[in-house]
Order: sequence, then structure tokens, then C-alpha cells
Amino acid sequence: MEDQKMASRVFTRLTTKDSALLVCDLQEKFRQTIIKFPEVVTVAARLVAAATTLEMPIIGTEQYPKGLGHLVPELNLPEKTPIFDKTKFSMCIPPVEQLLSPTPKSVILCGIEAHVCVLQTTLDLLEKGITVHVVADATSSRSAVDRAFAFKQMEKAGAILTTSECVILGLCGGADHPKFKQIQKIIMESAPDTGISLSHI
Repeated sequence: MEDQKMASRVFTRLTTKDSALLVCDLQEKFRQTIIKFPEVVTVAARLVAAATTLEMPIIGTEQYPKGLGHLVPELNLPEKTPIFDKTKFSMCIPPVEQLLSPTPKSVILCGIEAHVCVLQTTLDLLEKGITVHVVADATSSRSAVDRAFAFKQMEKAGAILTTSECVILGLCGGADHPKFKQIQKIIMESAPDTGISLSHI
């Protein structure tokens, strides 16, 4: 019975009505230390653009912004995007949990660091029964080893490892979506290489 519950959770299909985008700690101070930081931000910005176009909830967090700075402007977050400070590694802090109520079926998660804040957020969300789609090409760490093992841990815990284009097109569901042409413009150019291959996962 437990295995059936896990299977139904893992294979939950993304929909715009039941999903939210969480952007974790893509802050100024990490520019020089995170693997492929500019490329990861570019991919995350595509997710933001798609979520904005599809009128989906977007939530951002900043880990100790007094010392690490704010989310980078290249993300082009909508002006009224709720962004919360935190010192806890997980994004599952009270104001975020409040915005996620009633609980969405799925969360699309991207950001840094894969082995710390993204991993802890994933575990917390999974414990709440929320399907977590971790966007691998929009998630990174300072160390390639930490990044690779974080993906392994998250997948083993029940998260879905995916890519930005897979998520964006999955949310549309087909070329007959009323906003497909707008979405098509977002993915017209291939996403930049963020240093991920199947050997890393």
C-alpha cells in the first residue's frame, strides 16, 4: 500500500492550477563560487518567465541576505513576487508554508545549493505529500561532487529530477494551449549548458 502511495506521488503530472515555482537563494554573493552560476540563473529565469506567462505562483527565498546579498536581478522576477529572508536551510519556513496553503500537488524547485537548501526543501516538501520536480539544469552547488550526490539523494527520496524545457512544455500540455506561442518564444533558444550529464545523476 505504501509503495502505491509513493508511485502515485512520484508520477504526479504538472499542471498550472496545482503547481508553484520555488526559487531558492540565487543570490549575489554566490556568483563566483557556484558551478555554472550565470547559466543556472539563465535557466531559472526561463522558468520564471514561463510561470509568469502561465500565471502560476512564484516564491523566492534569500539565505541571510545581510551577508549574502539579494536574489540576482537577471531572474526578472515579477515585481510583486514574495521573497522571504531565512536562516533555516529549507525554504519551508512559516511564510512560505502559508503561501503554499492549500497545499499544491506539485512544486517546481530550482536554486542553490543543491546539497543544502534545495535538498532540505525537497525533503520537507516530500514529507508534506507534495510532489517535487527538481529542475537539474537550474540547480547547482559549489562542488560538483556535492551537486551530483544531492541529485541522487533527492531522487532516492522520491523527487522527480527534470529539466527546464521538460517542465515548461509539460505545463503547457500541448501546442493547443492558449499561451503556447508565448511559451515557445521562451524556449526558442536552447537552454545553456549548466554542466549536467546523466553521469552526474
